[in-house]
Amino acid sequence: MLRVPPPRPPVVHPSTAPVIATMPPPFAVRCAQLLWVVGIALGGFIAVYLFVIRETQLPLIADVVRAVTEGRPEETYESAADIIFWIFFTAIVLVVLMQITLLVSFMGRRRRIRWWQLATFLIMVCLLLFSRELVAVGERGSVLFPLLAIWCGIVLLALICSVLPPAMTWSARQYDLRPGPTGPLHSDL
Repeated sequence: MLRVPPPRPPVVHPSTAPVIATMPPPFAVRCAQLLWVVGIALGGFIAVYLFVIRETQLPLIADVVRAVTEGRPEETYESAADIIFWIFFTAIVLVVLMQITLLVSFMGRRRRIRWWQLATFLIMVCLLLFSRELVAVGERGSVLFPLLAIWCGIVLLALICSVLPPAMTWSARQYDLRPGPTGPLHSDL
């Protein structure tokens, strides 16, 4: 007696699981990314420039401190100028490092990252106002205020691009999915 083999199971199922795909981000996200990179580069340039002009700025900062209170020893003014300069310099470097970290998190679609980016922008505005009074003095220091203002403008544009509807949808999706394979199991080999 001839035995008939049982029917084989199908190798394709109509309800295959979706597959994580790598799709390019929308234009708004690419614009935000480009603006963040330009802003980070400008912030790095500002930090380097500030470090280069440090020796010429310290006496000018000491003069600003001297105008506030007179009659102190000269070492006090020099120490105050050092403290003000290094606080300002460290704040700029920390903002740049935070923005690098936040950009990586933004491109990784982390939730609520735009609030942290907004916080760095607010810190930058404070640095801009602080620099006007204490650090951006003298011939070389007068370049700092416009550079900081441009940096704030670039970061503001990056924030605006990152909250446009396509960018918000892209972030909320978390993962790009496409339908699973529809052919035989070994067609990808």
